Amino acid sequence: MAREPETELPAEFFGPLDRSPGAVPLYVQIARRLEAAISSGQLVAGTRLENEVAMAKRIGLSRPTVRQAIQDLVDKGLLVRRRGIGTQVIQRPVARPVDLTSLYEDLEKSGNPPKTVVLSHRVEAADADSAERLGVPVGSPCLHLRRLRLVGSTPLAILHNVLPARFTDITAEELVNSGLYETLRARGVVFSVAQQRIGAKAADAEEGELLEIETGAPLLTMHRTAHDHSGGIVEWGDHCYRPDLYSFETTLVSR
Repeated sequence: MAREPETELPAEFFGPLDRSPGAVPLYVQIARRLEAAISSGQLVAGTRLENEVAMAKRIGLSRPTVRQAIQDLVDKGLLVRRRGIGTQVIQRPVARPVDLTSLYEDLEKSGNPPKTVVLSHRVEAADADSAERLGVPVGSPCLHLRRLRLVGSTPLAILHNVLPARFTDITAEELVNSGLYETLRARGVVFSVAQQRIGAKAADAEEGELLEIETGAPLLTMHRTAHDHSGGIVEWGDHCYRPDLYSFETTLVSR
């Protein structure tokens, strides 16, 4: 994916800085102005800031002062430093309830409009693994989907789903404009129950590139088999998520 251009912040962006003795430290003043811009949406998720040397020169401060301001916001989870990318505004973490819903639906409800890139969309004959997971004969047609889910320009998750023959008419265009579960409900599916397992793994090179993280960085994983009201298997999913931006929430009840 194309890299976002760096955003140059002029001295006027930070307003007048109070340099008098006893004033709030300059790095705190800089951090507060950046944080306010992020909170207001002036600096959106995915924005790349210029490097510390250029920023310090532009606003007339030392590099250590600017570095300390940036680090303050990194510690708060508002900025991230990535090798080869630089300093970038990141999306606020998404906390997802463990319900029978799709990521697309949960992001919409949380006020984080999702974007989808369809990485692959193909119909293949079911191998032994897919046949067992979907409860279909080996060799029957199955729809294999692989999508990248983003919030703004920030990649959040890689979604791999396999669906049985009755859903092979689902198009890639539908999945760009809506979530998989919404698409399935439009075809009359009534979801009933799902088995789900949450885990973790290290990102491989392709996952790291797609999610803009280091190879070997930790990922959250979720494996799900969803059934409709008749008990039939609707889809099997194998998903991975960036843990700095995503978590699962559940409510525990004492018996």
